[in-house]
Amino acid sequence: MNEYPGMLSATKMIGNKIMNTEGEQLGTIKDLMIDLDEAQIAYVVLSFGGFLGLGDKLFAIPLEALTFIAEDETVILDVDKEVLKNAPGFDKDHWPDEAQYEAGWLLDIYAYYGYSPYWMPDK
Repeated sequence: MNEYPGMLSATKMIGNKIMNTEGEQLGTIKDLMIDLDEAQIAYVVLSFGGFLGLGDKLFAIPLEALTFIAEDETVILDVDKEVLKNAPGFDKDHWPDEAQYEAGWLLDIYAYYGYSPYWMPDK
């Protein structure tokens, strides 16, 4: 019996398949970015591989946008294909830096997917 049903280790998350609601595989979880000041997962880094011609870009997705299915370790991303096609991403060799964070990059990511940032609870 699982004492903590809402818990999942980062090592179990990284590498998990990302599926859309139609059952198509979109890609995989590459990493989790942790906000050390707030003790929160700031965003999940996804690689969509060649899905929708997105190449080898990486994408920041708010954790709230993902639904985790524990039985088969699958993750569902319920986002329209057009939204993903136009999603802001970054190159695997050039991850976002402090200057981008300060310029509102992460706030824009949350807004793009329609979520309120965890660090702005009044929004």
